[in-house]
Amino acid sequence: MAELVYHVAVSLDNFIADQAMLEGDINHSFFLFEGEHVPDFLSDIQHYEAVLMGSKTYEFGFQFGAKPGEPGYKGLKHYIFSSSLQFESNEEVELIEGDAVAFIENLKRQGDGKLWLCGGGELAGTLLKHKLIDQLVLKVNPVIIGEGIPLFGSVKPSLKLDLVEMKQYPNGVLKPTYNIIYT
Repeated sequence: MAELVYHVAVSLDNFIADQAMLEGDINHSFFLFEGEHVPDFLSDIQHYEAVLMGSKTYEFGFQFGAKPGEPGYKGLKHYIFSSSLQFESNEEVELIEGDAVAFIENLKRQGDGKLWLCGGGELAGTLLKHKLIDQLVLKVNPVIIGEGIPLFGSVKPSLKLDLVEMKQYPNGVLKPTYNIIYT
């Protein structure tokens, strides 16, 4: 069975996007887009079989020239979960308009590698409620932003976590890896 890993940047107050990012202005974002954590991240994502994301996360790439139906990460199969986006699925990018939970349950059953959930706080919250996320890899940025997109959207989980790895970078970014213990 494939493992679903929610690997995402987050602020200390558990937001995955700040107001500047929501407005398409990453130059004024508090999140760190440069530093020693970036090469590690680029290396980490090479170990995933596929990337899963909600529509807002996918659309974020449009401000950098990506077009609907194009992959954001070359070499990875993309599954985009959206009821609002319109584009033709292709070999690299598949638009999923139906039940995300059923689709991901099936995807996990069929695979044996690692699937990367890279964003969509609401999508992550839904998957967490259905106990489909196996591991959290957080790139904790040394910022408090006060508002934005919460780590698990509107879901307020109570979870036990098992810390399996911790890395600290000189720029203040922390990267804890947790296995989720569902009760």
